[in-house]
Amino acid sequence: MRKTLFRYFFLLISVFLVGCGSDPVQEDLLNYVNKELKQTGELENIALDAYDSVTGQNYKDDQTMYDVISLTVIPTYRDFITELEDVKVETEEVRKLHEQYIEAATIQQGAFSLILTALENQSHEKMSEANAKLAEARKMLRDYNKGIEDLAKEHDVELN
Repeated sequence: MRKTLFRYFFLLISVFLVGCGSDPVQEDLLNYVNKELKQTGELENIALDAYDSVTGQNYKDDQTMYDVISLTVIPTYRDFITELEDVKVETEEVRKLHEQYIEAATIQQGAFSLILTALENQSHEKMSEANAKLAEARKMLRDYNKGIEDLAKEHDVELN
């Protein structure tokens, strides 16, 4: 389910928005999705693909999971958040949504770090805490996606 949600999120972000007019929110939303998030999405995809490669059905052992998360997922996700924080938005409506995205990503990054701690200490409690943070981040990403869809609809922007 997590992988499906992430894939849906990336699909939504990578779609092209179509709209016209002189509505500043509309123009900002078009720029945000079509230009500003394009490169950041690639970094997020790399990190999440690496994470997916060692979790769920792809889990092999704790050491492999630890190595991939510490050497690929966390550094790549850190770069993703840095780029996400550098994204420029012009309108308050888009800015609010973007802040939700940053907050969800930050929570998810914290979850990845907790997973490392859980693996280092063989702590089921820390792993449960990390899973709760991942669930929280997923919910926030769903809310963010819904916000993008609602804002697009409100400003006559068609999601393709």
